[in-house]
Amino acid sequence: MNERSPIKFIVFSLLGVLLFMTPIPTGEGFTIPIAVLSSYAQDLLGNALPILLIVIILASFIGSAVQKFVRPASMVNNTFLSRLFDVSYFWFAVRLIASVLALMTYFQIGPEFVWSENTGGLLFGELLPTLFTIFFFAGLFLPLLLNFGLLEFFGGLLTKIMRPLFTLPGRSSIDSLTSWLGDGTIGVILTDKQYQEGYYSQREAAVIGTTFSVVSITFALVIIEYVELQDMFFQFYGTVIAAGFITALIMPRIPPLSRKSNQYANGQENQLDETLPESYRGKSFGLVRYGYDLAIQRAAKNKSAGSFFSQGGKTVLEMWLAIAPIIMAFGTIATILAEFTPLFSWLGAPFVPILQLMQVPEAAEASATMVVGFADMFLPAVFAAGIESDMTRFIIACVSVTQLIFLSEVGGVLLGSKIPVSFLDLLIIFLERTLISLPIIVMIAHLIF
Repeated sequence: MNERSPIKFIVFSLLGVLLFMTPIPTGEGFTIPIAVLSSYAQDLLGNALPILLIVIILASFIGSAVQKFVRPASMVNNTFLSRLFDVSYFWFAVRLIASVLALMTYFQIGPEFVWSENTGGLLFGELLPTLFTIFFFAGLFLPLLLNFGLLEFFGGLLTKIMRPLFTLPGRSSIDSLTSWLGDGTIGVILTDKQYQEGYYSQREAAVIGTTFSVVSITFALVIIEYVELQDMFFQFYGTVIAAGFITALIMPRIPPLSRKSNQYANGQENQLDETLPESYRGKSFGLVRYGYDLAIQRAAKNKSAGSFFSQGGKTVLEMWLAIAPIIMAFGTIATILAEFTPLFSWLGAPFVPILQLMQVPEAAEASATMVVGFADMFLPAVFAAGIESDMTRFIIACVSVTQLIFLSEVGGVLLGSKIPVSFLDLLIIFLERTLISLPIIVMIAHLIF
């Protein structure tokens, strides 16, 4: 530790808070500086973005094929390249499917249902370009949150809140806040890095990734405007917070999350101890002093700007090559099923009697929206466009946000991360979140309307 460590902790942590957690008012609501940089980069890259996405998705597939079938020593003996390309046959097939779908969408060849504006076109033309630039800036600057003591400082302070309520370490509060103010995908990325470094167990990482990677305030504004209830934003967001909080209390305590292992990634030991040492007990602001000392120790370990950007660059490449193909493959297939088949209407049919029992108007029309959000969070709002009842549209908007798991973005990012959740896990968690949050939202809606 040296005399510059406190300055490192304060300056770089504040810079991380500024980039990832500082709300900036815009014409559409609020955003964060990372999202502003992302938007600027999209405008700057313009027509080059689709080409870059094609290159990334094809590189992911070709690199995996070379690793799996040619196995050159330069790749096999390189830990970083092996982590990028040494995948199972299932994920290899996903990368192949993503490559085919991306090429079909870019050149608009093959059946139109693959590349239409609500299926492959939506993923390739709107969601992936946004994620491409968000991944770049989030990955590059994520060490500001991870490496300079911010998580250590807040970990001790908030563990007495996070442990009893949500069975999680105090430092997970930063993941949640980053998601809430910024973007759910950034929260997943942050959780994934912490999990790989041994700060979260498999269970903790799965709980944080599927429970606290909430959508941003800005996206919530888009949802409520689409269902034409923008004058009720505060009632809407208050309902979302209430339902989300109660859901977060319950989800870690029921399967599949409660059955996840307490082991750590790659056989690591627990890197985290938030117990207040004896020497700090009984002192004024002992918890704050302990958190500060931990933060200083963490900041002291960072001595090179080169290693900072090297780590950030590797994080960016991992996110691009691992996650983009998964979102393209799963997202496109899910939106095709939602748009061109009655699958989600059939799956939503069991919700008809539930909604009728809760006295929700137009229950039959609303039932399809209860499940279609698994494909994409925006789809329930689209399906709700023809529903006349304000209360029903309000309920649909609230449920779509509290469901949280959707394959076109957060779900795809989770599957592409090292966080131990499977497709089946995500489906079960999605349904559980729906069943838990729905009666809470309906009760509040009856009070409002």
